[in-house]
Amino acid sequence: MNSNVMKRLAGIAAALMFAVAAQAQSKMAVVDLKKVFDGYWRTKQADTQLKERAGDLEKARNGMVEDYKKANEDFKKMLDGLNDPAASAEEKDKRKKDAEKKQLEVRELEQSIRTFDDNSRKTIVEMQKRMRESVLRDIRGVVEEKAKVAGYQAVLDTAAESINQTPVVVYTSLLGGSDDLSDGVLKALNANAPADAVKKDEEKKP
Repeated sequence: MNSNVMKRLAGIAAALMFAVAAQAQSKMAVVDLKKVFDGYWRTKQADTQLKERAGDLEKARNGMVEDYKKANEDFKKMLDGLNDPAASAEEKDKRKKDAEKKQLEVRELEQSIRTFDDNSRKTIVEMQKRMRESVLRDIRGVVEEKAKVAGYQAVLDTAAESINQTPVVVYTSLLGGSDDLSDGVLKALNANAPADAVKKDEEKKP
């Protein structure tokens, strides 16, 4: 075998080795992050807490609105009282001052409700953001752990969408196969779920 053939065979062998190495380096897995996120018991717990907090804020707001309505009704009655022909000038002056005070109270209650609404929205948004980030940290931790153990260099989220709301992953043959980490990640996350969380989840199922 001459040197040219030897060099050619060596080149082919090197190319094959490079292809195998490249394939090994690009070992990838997929995960349906939406499925995992929605199915994680802590996500459901966070949703319940958010609804409870929103309910508490709504009750507080309703109380403020009732106070506003009552104050506004009292103010209107005071205005009607200003036109009472039987009232003396002194009485009318007193009623006018009382009406002005009540009008100021009504305006302050209006402003309080607006401020409360702004703060409530910020509270819910910030609470939702903190809970979401906490849940995603849990999920990311389990995904990374499983990926490292299995030797994956990358894990794609099949539920991800672009800014145009089109799928980021257009096609993959990994979905539903051994390289799909979704079920394994979800099982690991829910392994230590509280008994009451599991019970509530089962009660919701038809």
